[in-house]
Amino acid sequence: MRNNSTDQNIGKVYLVGAGPGDPGLITVKGLRCIAEAGVLVYDRLAGGRLLAHARAGAELIYVGKLPDRHTLPQEEINRLLLEKARQGKIVTRLKGGDPYLFGRGGEEAEILAENGIPFEVVPGITSAIAVPAYAGIPVTHRDFTSSFAVITGHEDPAKNESGIAWDKIATGIGTLVFLMGVGNLPFIVRKLVENGRDPSTPVALIRWGTRPEQRTLTGTLADIVAKVHSAGFHSPAVTIVGEVVGLRDKLQWFENKPFFGKRIVVTRSRAQAGVLSVKIEALGGEPFEFPAIEVVPPADYGPLDRAIGVIESYRWVVFTSVNGVEHFFARLRHCRRDLRDLKGVRLCAIGPRTREALEEKGLLVDYVPDEYRAEAAAELLRGAIEPGDRVLLPRADIARPELAALLSAMGAAVDNVEAYRTRRGGGDAALLRGMLQEGLVHAVTFTSSSTARNFVELLGPDGLNGLLNGVVLASIGPVTSAAARELGLRIDVEAREYTIDGLIAALLEYFQAKGGDGS
Repeated sequence: MRNNSTDQNIGKVYLVGAGPGDPGLITVKGLRCIAEAGVLVYDRLAGGRLLAHARAGAELIYVGKLPDRHTLPQEEINRLLLEKARQGKIVTRLKGGDPYLFGRGGEEAEILAENGIPFEVVPGITSAIAVPAYAGIPVTHRDFTSSFAVITGHEDPAKNESGIAWDKIATGIGTLVFLMGVGNLPFIVRKLVENGRDPSTPVALIRWGTRPEQRTLTGTLADIVAKVHSAGFHSPAVTIVGEVVGLRDKLQWFENKPFFGKRIVVTRSRAQAGVLSVKIEALGGEPFEFPAIEVVPPADYGPLDRAIGVIESYRWVVFTSVNGVEHFFARLRHCRRDLRDLKGVRLCAIGPRTREALEEKGLLVDYVPDEYRAEAAAELLRGAIEPGDRVLLPRADIARPELAALLSAMGAAVDNVEAYRTRRGGGDAALLRGMLQEGLVHAVTFTSSSTARNFVELLGPDGLNGLLNGVVLASIGPVTSAAARELGLRIDVEAREYTIDGLIAALLEYFQAKGGDGS
């Protein structure tokens, strides 16, 4: 994906289809283009979570519609692409759906070609197929139709001559998919019926398909206009006309998922957010990653290095987190030590993920408390730890002091060393604040005290409670809940098992108890 132009001063433009809205539907190559770009030019049907894949320092340029102005004219977008490419930049033009299907990608490609700018086209999954599929409507089906057509819904009804052969498509094609045609729906319906389509033909309109806001309205050519008016249904939406619409009741799947319609904020560090995000997506929700913390090396490796230098002298090493495991063993390798040096050292892990992290390194864990906090770990180790036993705690800089104090009270010689630090993350506070103001967030998850504290610091405490009205706040356990409440946050959901799976289970139970709407 390098610029093969002979002119080293000219950059390159990728015309990339971002898919219909679900960020998981972008292609692998499309993601690579986002990551490589020095400049990202995107519209309202693209972007969002996909922008998180942009490299640090990339210039992000929004060319869609804002409340105070209309969409940037196509001529201006063309000029922008040429200007940035001539500056030697790699430019990714991110467009909703597929760039060559009513995306004006062909026009942009023409301008680039005429001006000698190297470009590539990366096709995207079109909403014409993906949106009906997410609503349970296949555009073709052996028992109903073997043909479908994709038609613009934007054609001006006042044109003297239509560019659409209504007499051909009305009865000659099984499934008709109109893109962006809500405003023109009365005209579309009238032309189809006038040209022979049965008024009883099923019709579906799908708004914001593949996203949490997806809404589907069904009817027939005879009544769909009235239904759209009554429901206040408006763009952006895809309209499907054909007998396949009748399969929706049997085949809908996306809207049946337990987290459907929910956009859930994940406040974990960017490196760890994926585990929770994947689980949310699997249940039909859309995770919004807002890394409130970042995990970094300790300010001084000296204490940890000294402990590793005499690792054989410890009777116990107690790991309280996956981060502790990863940073300890990274430093163990750095100090030219390995697993053989842990022979005879007993291991305790707080939490199943911490245990799994150790087992992935080929180590068996001696003790895992049933309850994943310091007090339970200390109680479990009571009697196992003998007076004089040396205990190493490789932990975060802000770790609670209770565990070290409890073990010391048993007579252990405890070295509580900093293996890593947590600091405030780089979540896009302006973007999240805007989403909260627009009511686009349904839940926020906190997986540690620091995620709650930094969440408040990043968004600012002033007016935060007003922003969070109607938003479900979920905590991974009582320690995190207590910290959140001290910050003035209301906790609606607390996991009974202090794990990511426990947090997911608690959210599921909450939404199901509230009838799925969280109200």
